[in-house]
Parts: sequence; structure tokens; C-alpha cells
Amino acid sequence: MQLKQTLASAVSRLSADHVPSPRLNAEMLVMFTLNCDRAYLYAHPERELTHDEQSRYHAALAERARGVPTQYITGHQEFWGMDLIVSPAVLIPRPETEHVIESVMDRAGRAPLRQAQGKFSPADRLRIADVGTGSGCIALALAKELPQAEIHASDISAAALEVARVNAARHQLESRIQFHEGDLLAGFEKNAFDFIVSNPPYVGESEEDQVQLEVRKFEPRAAVFAGPTGIEVIKRLIPQARAALKPGGWLVMEISGAISEKVRRSLQDWNDVRIQPDLQSIPRVVQARK
Repeated sequence: MQLKQTLASAVSRLSADHVPSPRLNAEMLVMFTLNCDRAYLYAHPERELTHDEQSRYHAALAERARGVPTQYITGHQEFWGMDLIVSPAVLIPRPETEHVIESVMDRAGRAPLRQAQGKFSPADRLRIADVGTGSGCIALALAKELPQAEIHASDISAAALEVARVNAARHQLESRIQFHEGDLLAGFEKNAFDFIVSNPPYVGESEEDQVQLEVRKFEPRAAVFAGPTGIEVIKRLIPQARAALKPGGWLVMEISGAISEKVRRSLQDWNDVRIQPDLQSIPRVVQARK
């Protein structure tokens, strides 16, 4: 069957199975199957797929139709301009998390500024801890943008850390990041870091029915759900971060609108607390200075 016909058939199949964005998913999976880019699809609509290619494509479509995220099928996800390896051991990096990187970059300073103003000079050798690193997306993005920074990345999951280490090696950043297996900031010294960043679990179990089925069914539960209310992990992290940060250091976390006011109240003893919205005007990133 020709590529054009194969794609049309795949779009119809995914639509019938109520898969969101069926055209995009069909194209991504055929690009994965043929190891090509989107331009190739439009330049070669008459290309005949081999029997093996058709079999592999149909298998990938079947996985997507039953809800497996495309990123777990292809094993890849882009984040901050980097192609990252992902597996069911890690949360799939999402565009919203890039706001965390932007917040740190703003506080790190793109021009010489005094730390007393709550910012740092680009020449400062910053120490940064990424808590719950998962795929390593936050740690890698910060290592890429802040070449002078000393970065530590922790996760309670050994399987997640394996993925993060592979991503660091693929992007030649393994010498820049120190990986630690442990619960939150356990084992880290006090007054050691300029920034502590995290995309922690922040969904409450009471909200489970509102979470996409593919997230509930296939992404690591411990990386999504924090407990009954969604703030349990953050409540544990805040005092640990306060102990581990240097005076004037920043805590930067991804959150959701459902818990934003609870998080704000938990940070009442901190300075310069600010909650930034994402592009959909949903409270997304909280910043607080020790």
C-alpha cells in the first residue's frame, strides 16, 4: 500500500478509536516506523511500504489505539530543543514544564545583577538541585543553558535515573550532572544550593477521574499522584528545600491551578513568593526565595 493511502487509513482508524489528534498521531508513528521526517511524507506520497513496515506500523497503531502514549511507542519526546529518550519509567516531558526553565533562567540572570536583588550574575557558579528528575529534562535543559552551573539531580526511582543518565550521555552532559537516588532531598547538605527546582507529583487522588485515561493508565503513578489532595509531596519538599538552600536561594516548582493557593499558604514564611501562569493562564510555576 502507498504511503498516502496508509496514512489516510491510519487517520480513519485512530479517529474511530477516539484517539486525540489522529492525523498528528498517524504521522508521528509512520515517521517512527520509516525513520523519516514529516517533509519526507509529503514528498513521497506514492512510496510503497514493505510488508515488514506495514506490520510494524499496524502494531504501533494498535498500541496507540489502546491508549499507549505515542512517546512511549516511539521512545522519544522533545523538550527544550533536545530529543529525549522516554520510557514508562518516567513522566513524559511536557511543554508546560519549560516554564520552570524560563523561571530559573530569569532568576539566574542574563545580565550582571546583584544577588541582593534576588538574581545572580551569569559568572556566578550556581549550584542547582533538580528534585524528582525523571527523564532528566529539567536538569539537562539547565545544564545546557548554564554551562558554569553545578547540577545535581535526584529521583527515588532507580529506573528513572537510568533513563536520565542515558539522556545526559546522549547530549554529552553526563559530566555536568551528578545523579542521586533518594527520596526528595534526603542526604543533601544544608545551605548548599542557589536553586532547588522540581516538577513534583501534584495531582490529588480525588482528581483521578479528571486526568486523561492514558496518563492514569500508562504514566508512572508515583510521578503523577501525590496523595489524596495533591499537595502531600510539595508539603514535604518545602521544608527540605528551605534547609538545603543558601540564604537568598530560590525554590522553583511546577504546580497546578487546583493546588496553587494551598502552595502559597505553605510558603507564607518565604520571601518574594510568586505564582506564574502558563500560556493557558493556568497557575503553573511557583517561585519563592529563602
